[in-house]
Amino acid sequence: MRRLRTPREVQAFLHRLPYNHEKQGDTLRGFRGVVRHRSGHCLEAALFAATVLEMHGHPPLLLSFESIDGLDHVIFPFREGGQWGAVARSRDPGLHGRKPVFATPRQLAASYMDTYVDFEGRVTGYAVADLRDLGGYDWRFSPRNLWKVERWLLDYPHHALTMSDRRYHTLRARYRRYKARYPDCKPVYFANRPLWM
Repeated sequence: MRRLRTPREVQAFLHRLPYNHEKQGDTLRGFRGVVRHRSGHCLEAALFAATVLEMHGHPPLLLSFESIDGLDHVIFPFREGGQWGAVARSRDPGLHGRKPVFATPRQLAASYMDTYVDFEGRVTGYAVADLRDLGGYDWRFSPRNLWKVERWLLDYPHHALTMSDRRYHTLRARYRRYKARYPDCKPVYFANRPLWM
């Protein structure tokens, strides 16, 4: 926790870890679980980042996405120099962190909309939640699965984030063409790639 002092350092650490595909069953590990198992999925990585970076002065926030396919995504948003960025882990490189260049959390969330589109995914909403609102619940260092955090985010009010149907269908058609040609690769062809952390 002392060594990883900045969002960029936390992002680099998480990027080196294998993604947790939950092959042994569903998990929702916090900081200790990510360290012990040396892997993490999106919410586990966001909780890890919140725990580490809270120690270095960042509020422990989560930014939650809702999607039409039910495969929601969670990232750790942070402010640096008055701008918003994110630390994140995903199976898809386009859903990893963002550099702190966004004026508002909504603009940060919108930067994920295009990269979220695959065969079924489409962002419909986002919310910024403060983990301190969970009171005495030990989301920081509990060795147990943190299912309460997931339930809390699922019930949390989300703001609508919409994309035109025309844009969605264009992006989905491009994704399908890409996967037909490169079935084992993840797309990184997005215009906002220079903003990825």
